[in-house]
Amino acid sequence: MSTEPALDSVPADQQGSFSSFLKTLASFTGDLSNLTCPSFLLAPISLLEYSAFWVDQPSLFNEITEPESAEERFYAAVRWYISALNGSFASRVPKGEWEKKPFNPVLGEQFFCSWKGDTSIVCEQVSHHPPISGFFCENKKSGVYLNGHDGQKTRFSGTQMLVDQVGHCVIHLKNRNDETYLFTLPSLSVNGIWYAAPYVELYGSSYVQSSTGYFAQIDYSTKGWISGELHHFKATVSHEALKGPTVIEGQWTAKSTITKHKQSAAPFLDLTSLSREAPIVKPVDEQSSFESRKLWSKVSEALLAGDYAAASTEKSLIENQKRAERKDREVSGEEWHPEYFVKVDGDKVYGELNEQLAANSKHKYQEQDGFSWVYKDYVKQ
Repeated sequence: MSTEPALDSVPADQQGSFSSFLKTLASFTGDLSNLTCPSFLLAPISLLEYSAFWVDQPSLFNEITEPESAEERFYAAVRWYISALNGSFASRVPKGEWEKKPFNPVLGEQFFCSWKGDTSIVCEQVSHHPPISGFFCENKKSGVYLNGHDGQKTRFSGTQMLVDQVGHCVIHLKNRNDETYLFTLPSLSVNGIWYAAPYVELYGSSYVQSSTGYFAQIDYSTKGWISGELHHFKATVSHEALKGPTVIEGQWTAKSTITKHKQSAAPFLDLTSLSREAPIVKPVDEQSSFESRKLWSKVSEALLAGDYAAASTEKSLIENQKRAERKDREVSGEEWHPEYFVKVDGDKVYGELNEQLAANSKHKYQEQDGFSWVYKDYVKQ
């Protein structure tokens, strides 16, 4: 395979900066989030807004609490989780376009949206070093809410950008005796950067642990040189009440099946048949200066117009202002606190689920880091 970058898809005035970026990328060590990306590779959206893709299918989120049996509720939770992966890493990319890098959220940045049926989400950038986003989603009618935080540690390997996702999310079912689910996050690789045609694949494993004892290990794989398929996953579900493991398998972007002990495979989820419900977001002129679309509006407008020089200038203005604010706080000794989230001991959020998950995964997954960023109105006293 040629190691020369393909420049035919790169705007003429960006080819020099793209080649320079690749040379820097190949020799860069440390966290890639500190590396400046050429403007033409930027998406006109903040990474904070990506948190809303956890509810890419609000109906599946609301339906988790509906089944009467704990087993079926667990399958409903996995079904929602697979749809969230599709929303976060596949369906959000416009058809015919490549993956692009979103803006790095600034400290205190906020994003709010809702969907028909009274589902809403609150997102806030709660830390900048390291970068961490907190998010809280709720549907009061269904009695289900989600609290979580995530961050990314990125590095370059060969021709791939590898991203280790840091954090977790926890779902509570208030009308099911506060039944709780702990979800960990998969790692991902960004391929095709060298050819200015990036796309995302998931790899490794993620885990789901329920307070009812159900556990799932979800393994991700992709198409190899000879066999396999893109976006493949295999979830193995276990519980002492099951006669044998249940296997859920397919593509996290398309169709999957469920096979219970000694039964034939049955349809589990068909994402190709589901349309995305557009979130409801306030108009930019009604947003505060901290809200993502208002904060990055000039950068987004320049990117959409193809004016990459203006995009770079506007982006630098925002980032320089935030650096100045950080220095002012350091000089004055002021401590910054998020408006909507608070950092609490993890046991108050996921209880014993962390230890159960570690034991069920045979300690393949390291235990959580001992804290959670929690929506202030739902901190357990």
